[in-house]
Amino acid sequence: MSVVKELISIYHERLGCEVHVGEWLKVEQSRIDAFATATGDQQWIHTDPERAKVDSPYQATIAHGFLTLSLLPFLTESNAPGMFEKNYPGMRLRVNYGLEKVRFPAPVVTGARIRARSVVTGVEEVSGGAQIAYRITVEIEGGAKPACVAEQLFRLYP
Repeated sequence: MSVVKELISIYHERLGCEVHVGEWLKVEQSRIDAFATATGDQQWIHTDPERAKVDSPYQATIAHGFLTLSLLPFLTESNAPGMFEKNYPGMRLRVNYGLEKVRFPAPVVTGARIRARSVVTGVEEVSGGAQIAYRITVEIEGGAKPACVAEQLFRLYP
């Protein structure tokens, strides 16, 4: 059996299963400010704590939705040492193929802690490799709704 077919077999058994729960990450104003600088999104609801106390419905600044999305590699620990080899035996390369439906149901207020939960939602053979889909839910500690829900696609090649 080829390594691609072996990987597909492994992930077929994991369909619908939660395969990772990350560590909590506190979202500090300094991270929000750095993201605002990098992207040019300086909207006050993200960058002006004094105004946000008065004018924001959250009485605080909030993280950009795209900041939360950009943290997926960190929150899922997908690039942590040893994780690639552990999760994708026989593969040499993983490519972020993109995202399907992405939603931001609740804001991440500055100082909140978030973490990601990953569920395998699809696996298939593609030309020269395999594609794996994950539903990633970024939850807010103590929150009723998640900060982000996205389906992320990866292509893997031997």
